[in-house]
This record gives sequence, structure tokens and C-alpha cells, in this order.
Amino acid sequence: MQLSVIILNYNVRYFLELCVMSVQKALHGLDAEIIVVDNASTDDSCIMIKERFPGVKLIENNENTGFPKGNNIGVVHAQGKYVCILNPDTLVAEDIFLKIINFLENTPHSLLPTPHSELGILGCRLFDGTGRFLPESKRGVPTPWVACTKITGLYKIFPKWKWMNRYYAQSIDEYGNGTVEILVGAMMVMKRSLYLDLKGFDEDCFMYSDDIDLSYRALLKGKQNVYFSETSVLHFKGESTSKDVTYLNHFRKAMEYFYKKHFTSSQWFSVFLKLGAFVFSFFKLVKSKKVKVTTPDTLIIISDSNKNLDFISRNYANVQSIHVVEKITDNLSGLIAKAKKVQIIFDLQTITFQDAFEYMKSNNSSKLTFRFLHPNKEFMLGSDSSFERGEVTVFELK
Repeated sequence: MQLSVIILNYNVRYFLELCVMSVQKALHGLDAEIIVVDNASTDDSCIMIKERFPGVKLIENNENTGFPKGNNIGVVHAQGKYVCILNPDTLVAEDIFLKIINFLENTPHSLLPTPHSELGILGCRLFDGTGRFLPESKRGVPTPWVACTKITGLYKIFPKWKWMNRYYAQSIDEYGNGTVEILVGAMMVMKRSLYLDLKGFDEDCFMYSDDIDLSYRALLKGKQNVYFSETSVLHFKGESTSKDVTYLNHFRKAMEYFYKKHFTSSQWFSVFLKLGAFVFSFFKLVKSKKVKVTTPDTLIIISDSNKNLDFISRNYANVQSIHVVEKITDNLSGLIAKAKKVQIIFDLQTITFQDAFEYMKSNNSSKLTFRFLHPNKEFMLGSDSSFERGEVTVFELK
């Protein structure tokens, strides 16, 4: 078997359904499997998987084991040569795994430091629910100095300086390919043998530094982690983890654990870490609370469905106009120009994930928000900011 896709779920039933749907489409033509590990969800996630995706291997944990252990359990049951760790609040394009497998099987030596270098973990370009690139797709090891450049904003002031731009690996363009140190756990691909050799995610760390730790341990094994931008993943962000006081504590403790594990500790180091982790996480918390709710005055539904789509408008009190177009190219720019705030709804019975992604990436602006409508018109979901929880709208069809 070529590939096993591991999706760890906890109470995000609707995001999980569209995630699995997108993965199924992307695995067409490959010898692959999908493994959903459920961490004792209290919604109907497991029922949904059993009823709608009978071919998916479902593992039901009796407790919330956390991100590291949950994924480790999934990999134990995997049979693929490669494993993909994928968040449930993601969507993937139809061609993503064909591109990734081809790249992994034919890695150009020019991308690696030496002809004898070995590929470690692969990550790809991530973008959020507004179409904007997520810079954490590629990062450097967050040493105290690198963390300082992030906290103080120096990485923005001096984006071309080698010693200032390492936090988000800014030496590599978002549409470039290259070796990086740290990849994000929302989407990671590697040989299953490497994952097992690394003993998977560190189960002593509940969240937030587990992907940093795994990436760093791959480097310590002499492997080269790679950022691959030729395919993208939509990461709604925020749905699986809300930014609250608990988040602040988890993030600080996670960074403390990582530094204590891998670096020589000192009193100065400890003080800097506690201050830096608190400031960084507090900044994210404050920024998340400043997100404004966007109320569109215009809806553009991209759909060739014969169904009456009026049920969608009932969820928009202030919408002034609704337009249904069959294709993305059907005069969208003209309709958008006449409106103040536009929400574009992609009917997944009509449009592919890949075409929707391309439009979002090319047309991200404060004027536009996006939603994905289930093919059966049962619900739609989206996110207007990477700092807020994803939004799910469930429809009661008559």
C-alpha cells in the first residue's frame, strides 16, 4: 500500500465529513487507506463515519488521548509505505496526493544539500478560510533568539536578513520548494518507517509543541525536512482549538517542555522562555478576540443544482442580493464590484476543491468570505479568520 492518511478527530463532525470527502477524492487511483482516530467525541462523528464512509478504518478511543497519542495509535494500524498526518479541519485538493507521492518517489537531489541526503518529513503550502497563506507552513527551530524575532516583530522589519527571518523560514518563498527545519502538524507526510523510527509524536506533550518536536527529532536523525509548495491544503484553523486562557497555559507549558528536552537550560533561558511564550500566546489570544463578524450584503452561490437554494438565504438577515452562477468564470468580478461585502458559496456538487482553492488564493481580500456547501445541501462551513473558530451552518431541508 502506498499511503495511509491518519485523521485525528475530536468533536468536529461537520469539518471531519468534508475533510474525509476531500481525501477520498484525492486518493482516487492510489493504493491507499483513510484511518480516522476518534478521541471520544460526544457528537455523532463516529456514527457519521460508519454510515457515510464505510470504507474508512475507524478507531474509537474511550478517552481523549491527545494529539500525539491519538496519531500514534493511528500509525500503528496503518499499512502504507507513507503516512500522512492530517487535521480534521482541513480540505485537500483532488491532485494533492498524486503530486506528493510522485515528489517523494522522485525527490530531486538539487533540493537537498547533498546527493546522499535523506528526505525526512514533507509539508506543503497551507492557507486559511479566507484564502490567505499561513506562514507557519514553514518554520525554523524556535530557539530563544528566533522566538525573540517573532515576539518583537523583527522578522517583519528585516524580512531579508538571515538572522531575523528564520521563524517563518522567509528565505523560502511561499510558492518555492526547499529544505526547512520545522513543519506544522496540520499536514505532515513521511515514510511510515521514519515515523516508527522516531517513535512518533512525544506523548508527554499534549499539544502545541508536538509538531516542532517531531520535526526537530527528524533533523537530529540527519534527515532533511522539505516544504513542498506545488500543492495546497486549506486549514480552517481554530475549530479544533479555541484561543482562551487554557490555550495560554498549554502553549507556555508546551514550549517549556520542548526547550527543556532539547536545549541546555539556564536561569536566563527559563525567564526568557516564560516571558516570551506568555507574550506570544497572549498576543494571539487578544488578536483572536478582535475578530469582527463579517455580515455579507451579497451572496454568490456557484452551483448548477436544480434544487431551490432559497434555504441558504434564510440564514442571512441582511443579505440584499443573491446570485446563482454555474461557473467561477461567470461574471464574478462584475457582481463583486457592485457589492460591499460578498460571501461566495462553493457548491461541492458543482465545483471541485481544487478549483475553489485556486479562486480563493487568487482573490483573497477583506471584501470576500467563503463557504463550502455539502453536495447534499445539508450544511456548509467556512472561516472568516485564522484566529476564530470555524463556522458551521446546518440546514433543515423541507
